[in-house]
Amino acid sequence: MKDGHTRPITRSDVNSAMFLARHRSTLVIVEGPAAGSEYPLTSDCYVIGRGDDADITLQDEAMSGNHARIELGNDGFKIRDMRSTNGTFVNGSRVEFSDLKHGDKIALGEHTLQYLQETKERTGSYDLSGEF
Repeated sequence: MKDGHTRPITRSDVNSAMFLARHRSTLVIVEGPAAGSEYPLTSDCYVIGRGDDADITLQDEAMSGNHARIELGNDGFKIRDMRSTNGTFVNGSRVEFSDLKHGDKIALGEHTLQYLQETKERTGSYDLSGEF
């Protein structure tokens, strides 16, 4: 409710929220100047680039200001190239848009990131009495 108005919740909002509740997703930089950095994915959209307005900012001259976007869909995260100069690569193949799965390696500029996804363990108990 940014502007004082509510918006209807769509089916994709519910599915995305369910995905985040059930899974833990992380981007880990495995190669490049920022190797070892980790970025938990807890929202539905992240822009990666060297620009100050990127959500994940990497100092990398081979990377565009807004290079790629990580988006949460109904069934998991996806990556979209944002018309970058040097391209976005998933497991060695240049992509415009691609679903991400556990272990995928994403090359952006001089950096390689790995997408990690695990299922969260259930905690708590459910009320089976039929009352809400």
